[in-house]
Amino acid sequence: MDGTVEAVHCSAGHTFSKPAAGCIRLLEGLGVEGDAHLGKTVKHRSRVARDPGQANLRQVHLIHAELLDELRGRGFVVAAGDMGENITTRGIDLLGLPTGARLHLGADAVVEVTGLRNPCAQLDAFQPGLMAAVLDRDERGNLVRKAGVMAIVATGGEVRPGDAVRIELPPGPRRALEPV
Repeated sequence: MDGTVEAVHCSAGHTFSKPAAGCIRLLEGLGVEGDAHLGKTVKHRSRVARDPGQANLRQVHLIHAELLDELRGRGFVVAAGDMGENITTRGIDLLGLPTGARLHLGADAVVEVTGLRNPCAQLDAFQPGLMAAVLDRDERGNLVRKAGVMAIVATGGEVRPGDAVRIELPPGPRRALEPV
């Protein structure tokens, strides 16, 4: 169930895509050092407009590289960081994790999964049809959001491509991920 960090990304501006970095530093309770979404309170512009004081449950965005592989197989030109994630993983079913799962990244960093990324129309502005491509339906007809998960930083540390990712599931009953 464990995997690896394939790539890391950071952008000081509110850009859709984030450039690759050799290393990012996660700051406990804040997010990615130097990233536009760093902070205890929400930084996504649409959420700030609604309530600038709400807790930032979207400090770190993670996407599984397998989604990028799937999208490329469907004709999209998309690379790690193109959809705004901070960390691209491989070998982990991010969407299958429960709320509260902790991902140990590299030697020290730990993030706690808070929920699903809710894809937005910016995906279609990046590449037409991309938003529909990251949405699906399960066998019961329920909407499945595949654009990654959001997390908060529980323990700070540096994260680099090639770092191991170890999953720690929360105790007790599991709560399925919901959009945050």
